Amino acid sequence: MTTQSLGPLLIGLSGTGITAEERDWLRHPSVGGVVLFARNYRDLSQLTELTAAIAGIEGRELLICVDHEGGRVQRFREGFTRLPPLAILGKLYADSPSTARDFAYRHGRVMATELLLCGVDLSFAPVLDVGDRSVVIGDRAFSADTDIIIDLSSAYIAGMHDAGMMATGKHFPGHGSVEADSHTDNVCDQRPLDEIERLDLKPFAALSENLDAVMMAHVVYPEADALPAGYSPFWIRDILRRKLGFRGTVFSDDLGMFAAKLAGGLVERARDSLQAGCDAVLVCDPADVRTLLATTGLAFADADDALMRLKGRNTTSREDVERVGEWRQWKKTIEQLESEQSLWV
Repeated sequence: MTTQSLGPLLIGLSGTGITAEERDWLRHPSVGGVVLFARNYRDLSQLTELTAAIAGIEGRELLICVDHEGGRVQRFREGFTRLPPLAILGKLYADSPSTARDFAYRHGRVMATELLLCGVDLSFAPVLDVGDRSVVIGDRAFSADTDIIIDLSSAYIAGMHDAGMMATGKHFPGHGSVEADSHTDNVCDQRPLDEIERLDLKPFAALSENLDAVMMAHVVYPEADALPAGYSPFWIRDILRRKLGFRGTVFSDDLGMFAAKLAGGLVERARDSLQAGCDAVLVCDPADVRTLLATTGLAFADADDALMRLKGRNTTSREDVERVGEWRQWKKTIEQLESEQSLWV
């Protein structure tokens, strides 16, 4: 059987199974994978059946992705380990950096292993944003201190890698220093480039060799470029690729988000992102997928190399997860921190 090259679109599905229409979508040459959400999850058995059905699409080796950071952004809950928001680990760092690093490693490894055991290849993690201002980032970030972000992210990424999952840093070049939410508003960061480089860009620069992928921010930084970062050759080609030397895969954030609509219609958004230097783009709303794939003559260059290198390879059993976790200690420590410390959001 000939395997068809993967396209650059990562698409959302409507429910806990695959409809006949969605099966056709998954065969479309422009599609390279799926992004799963809470709407796609009922229990462990159902998720495993769903990912097996996606993996079983003839002639495709589709990439199966999810946002599964912990805290507010943990798509699958019942049957999965409750993962704390990353800010909890930053709070722990103040008292014990070594314990925080240990927990960051466990967080990344447990998260990755549980997903891989269910057939999910990739979680878009970790968040590398600075975490003291943005309403949408908040406790999703490790800290407001970039040195702590770098230290804990290094441990977290090591845990993901040891489990057999690649790591995706987000949201480049930094979403944490602006208050507005790009899901619902246009977001503009008015600071000069040198200030962004000294703060928000620092974790991405320090971890560029550890990361396998980066997700772009739907934020405009007008002192550097007039285009949102995900549509900007300056940010993707000049800064990320050339200046930082990043060699991994570059994702757009969801093209259905409010701040992504500055580029026009869905076809224009996808093409502008890809032309700017993204390897793959996310189209998470099934209604948007339907609209985009109905476009006559829709065609993009393949993203086979960029996506295939991110396929998960499970190296850990569920018994290993339990041993890595030491869940009584984890649960006790996290509950204590959550009761004693207030988080940003």
